[in-house]
Amino acid sequence: MIFSIHRNAPALAAALIGLTLAGTSTARAQMQGMDHSHMDHSRMQGMDHSSMPGMDHSTMQNMDHAPMQSMDQAPMQGMEAAPTESRTPIPKLTDADRQAAAFDTAGHAVHDKGINSLFLVDRLEWQDARGGNALNWDFKGWIGGDIDRLWLSSEGERSGGKLHEAEVQALWGRAISPWWDVVGGVRHDFKPGSSQTWAAFGLQGMALYNFEASAMVFAGENGQTAARLKGEYDILFTNRLILQPAAEVNFFGKNDHGRGIGSGLSSTEVGVRLRYEIRREFAPYLGVTWNRTYGTTADYARSHGERRSDTRFVVGVRMWF
Repeated sequence: MIFSIHRNAPALAAALIGLTLAGTSTARAQMQGMDHSHMDHSRMQGMDHSSMPGMDHSTMQNMDHAPMQSMDQAPMQGMEAAPTESRTPIPKLTDADRQAAAFDTAGHAVHDKGINSLFLVDRLEWQDARGGNALNWDFKGWIGGDIDRLWLSSEGERSGGKLHEAEVQALWGRAISPWWDVVGGVRHDFKPGSSQTWAAFGLQGMALYNFEASAMVFAGENGQTAARLKGEYDILFTNRLILQPAAEVNFFGKNDHGRGIGSGLSSTEVGVRLRYEIRREFAPYLGVTWNRTYGTTADYARSHGERRSDTRFVVGVRMWF
């Protein structure tokens, strides 16, 4: 039996190989007729194609590309280029065109010729003076433009029902810089003594750090001369609470017994006022002032029963329009 199997082994091997080839051909035929549209090929992306050495891509290098190079590209070369000029030529720009495009600026409204005005009640105050209460005032204002202005001012004092000092000034001012004006005009004194008129000339404006200052000289009747220096400065504690120190110094050229004025340094006044601006146009204040006379003026004051110096408590209001 064993001998019979060994003798027929070649025939059995040939039969098995034939069956295998027949099955492979049948499976291949079935796969060619199979609908692959319903198969999920996404799993094939992970396949390692390096294990398929039977695929030889080098044969693509031997492909003949000459037919592609021999393609006739003449129709593409014959296409017309885009035009570089307009069908309707643009005319050249002329002077008449430029003049028509420009507009006339004559008569353009500006602010440099405007007329403005300001009236300031710098001080209107009650003072606790020796021998009775006193009313003190200092008004000033101007009207005009940025360069030329008319300045008007008045200051004085009334106490015990009588007018003790009063003067008015009318000055024409011209700006010589953004911060300074040269002024000239007239000053008239009503009191003390008999009234008199002065010619006035000076400089006023704002110095460094917003320090307001003025320096005036006067030429009066009978050869009398005088000079006055004034200055004040605002110290802002807040935008509305403001402390204002102020000072004034007066000089005269000669003695005038009728008006109680002596030559040289005649009088000084130093004060400090604290105001609160309820509105920018309206500010009540309180403060203190110190007045003193010197030289012959002090002698005239003592002869009338007055002291050389006087300290006063003040309450007032500051307004502007």
